[in-house]
Amino acid sequence: MSSEKRSTASDEVTSAASLIEAVLPPLFFASGFAALCYQVAWQRALFGWFGVDLDSVSVIVSVFMLGLGGGALLGGWLADRFAQHRIFVFSAVELTIGLFGFVSLDVIDASGLLFANKPLPVMVGATFLVLMAPTFAMGSTLPVLVTELTMRIGNVGDSTGRLYYINTLGAAVGALTAVYALIPLFGLDGLTYAAAAINVTIAVTGIVCVRRGLAKGGVN
Repeated sequence: MSSEKRSTASDEVTSAASLIEAVLPPLFFASGFAALCYQVAWQRALFGWFGVDLDSVSVIVSVFMLGLGGGALLGGWLADRFAQHRIFVFSAVELTIGLFGFVSLDVIDASGLLFANKPLPVMVGATFLVLMAPTFAMGSTLPVLVTELTMRIGNVGDSTGRLYYINTLGAAVGALTAVYALIPLFGLDGLTYAAAAINVTIAVTGIVCVRRGLAKGGVN
């Protein structure tokens, strides 16, 4: 009987771990989808600050990429610091992005009024400050999940390649969907609300999976 119980417990742990491994890729696809929805929406909103020209596009994309790069460094630290709770960390980050997403256009509009007609360096600095928290959060998700998946499958190259591919694919689909479907149907507000709802859904799904795994004696 004891042997049967141990076998059942082992099967439950394996099942819980397999569930998390199966759920991570679609969650990261959705994360990439939402991120590019935000980039499209925020870029269009920020055009009101800078106008639509090569300089404005360069500034906005550069600020966005700087945040993503800095976030990747932060994500590496988080993955090591919270090694036993990486999925919880990922879920918390997605929730943070989603909560900001719901109010992001209001924040951008308020900042635009505050810094209107200021010199370009001031406007660039203001743009970075406005987007620093959400873009750092977005950038942190990849190293957190890569580290977690590597621990589970034991292959860093496979983990990195798989998640980066899935996230990039989600981003591409998100950009196309935002431009050709969501903005024409719902406008910028509807686009950001949809992206924020996706982030919150990702966070809830991640937490549910982890809690289910812990309830069965699995790992996060």
